[in-house]
Amino acid sequence: MYLSTRSVARRPSARIRRPAAALCGVLLAGAGLSACDSGSAGAGVAGGSGGLTFATDTEPSCIDPAVSPLDVTALIDRNIFDSLVNASPDGKIHPWLAKSWSVSKDGRTYTFKLREGVKFHDGTPLDAAAVKASLDHVVDPKTKSSYAAGLLSAYDEARAENASTLRVALKRPDATLLQSLSTAYLGIQSPKALKDTATLCRNPVGTGPFTFAGWKQKQSIQLKNNDAYRWGPPTAAHTGPAKLPGLTIRFIQENAVRVGALNSGEVDVIGGLPAPNVRTLKRSPRLQVLSSQAPGGTYSVHLNPARGPLKDKRVRTAFLRSIDLDQLVKSVSFGQYDRAWSQLGPRTLGYDKRIEGSWAYDTELAGKLLDEAGWSKRDGEGYRVKDGKRLTVHWPFVPQLLREQRDILGQGIQAQAKKAGIQVRRDAKDTGTYSKQIFAGDADLWDSSNVRADPDVLRTLYASDQTLAKGGMNVFKVSDPKIDAWLRHGAATADRTARAKDYVKVQRRLRDEALVLPVYVPTYLVGAAKDVKGLSFEAASYPLFYDVSLGDS
Repeated sequence: MYLSTRSVARRPSARIRRPAAALCGVLLAGAGLSACDSGSAGAGVAGGSGGLTFATDTEPSCIDPAVSPLDVTALIDRNIFDSLVNASPDGKIHPWLAKSWSVSKDGRTYTFKLREGVKFHDGTPLDAAAVKASLDHVVDPKTKSSYAAGLLSAYDEARAENASTLRVALKRPDATLLQSLSTAYLGIQSPKALKDTATLCRNPVGTGPFTFAGWKQKQSIQLKNNDAYRWGPPTAAHTGPAKLPGLTIRFIQENAVRVGALNSGEVDVIGGLPAPNVRTLKRSPRLQVLSSQAPGGTYSVHLNPARGPLKDKRVRTAFLRSIDLDQLVKSVSFGQYDRAWSQLGPRTLGYDKRIEGSWAYDTELAGKLLDEAGWSKRDGEGYRVKDGKRLTVHWPFVPQLLREQRDILGQGIQAQAKKAGIQVRRDAKDTGTYSKQIFAGDADLWDSSNVRADPDVLRTLYASDQTLAKGGMNVFKVSDPKIDAWLRHGAATADRTARAKDYVKVQRRLRDEALVLPVYVPTYLVGAAKDVKGLSFEAASYPLFYDVSLGDS
């Protein structure tokens, strides 16, 4: 969900000139709910696809993978689009549409050899020129990509050496490129379809195991089996066409209604299974619960070190130490999510296991730090005051973008901070007002979770050149030369051990400077009928349907 690039005209990064698109990506990546673009999908569902029905809580407004940064977009598009390479959950990179690749000694040129015999759903053959067109579409400023272009931040240009050989030139070494190319956001699109930019959001054409059949807004998207499919990734459990004759994705925002549809047999699988329902579903003889802990950024509350009381590291540290996350996360998630100790999740390269337990809940220390910072007195409501002012931090939010009990978590953090004498003012805002406030840095706290199967997510969140105005997600404009240096080196070196060391240093620096309150590790929870077989999860923890069958089929 990040970065920017240039390609065809080699103009300066378009993301620098697209603050609104950048903020859209921040809102979507942080909340995972509604899209900010205005593209509409007007195609009606043509007939029925049969097969399996999957219900999710979010409907995208565009399913051009280069445009929408939504989680649900990646989930849907993975069925329609294949990628150059495939990433398995253990982080290893495997061939896919590219059967092999090589990297130059300076790390700035990647040469891909493509598979033969692959065709797009519209009959267009896959070749190097088609892949080039797809990558150029992502980085073209006219596409207004708010995430996919960021994954290609180092991209300079692509050149078709011949029909089966593609050479990708980078502006700088980028160790994250292959992982980026493995995502659905960089799925390869038909060059014929790319020429009709007016329909890309509602008429996707890829090479994947399912073809797009129709979209009935606010209700469902339907996909049909691509019976010509013969080029699934090596990590799949079978070869050939998908086992399902079709896939229907229904949009049911209300948790209770979505769970009810699963219980009644109206749908076969639901995503976004609410944690409070997990135990009940597990007891049902007809249902099953599947889960996958997400890699990348944990759900965290970011602290603004540039203004107000939080300019003082002692106050930031006191805030972190005043929250009993062990109790809070366990209570709110019904034990389904792990408490987070770091901005990186445990499944991510470079996760620092030694950080666990290194900043535990400590009200005594919090009180001592606040006293030292001059907030020693309390007013009639128990809040700390200094120079006649109450110790208050502002945390705006958009009610419609809350998920995974985050409203209750926010209230819990608010209540526990009050015991330490810190007032957390949570203000509900509409999306427009919230966007303006966040873009202006007019907040003390901001929360997000950022799924990505690579620790480079930290660069998007904390590198000084990744502010909102420049297309990143460094909302509070953190500028730390040490963090910048480690993140640059981590992104440039191909040595996994060296990369991991860089990201460990970043995590410890974030802890020591008290810049973030990691809360919990996001986990994708799925409820399914017992006769749903073969459902698995990709590297980013989205459910995969290519190997799925119903019953004995």
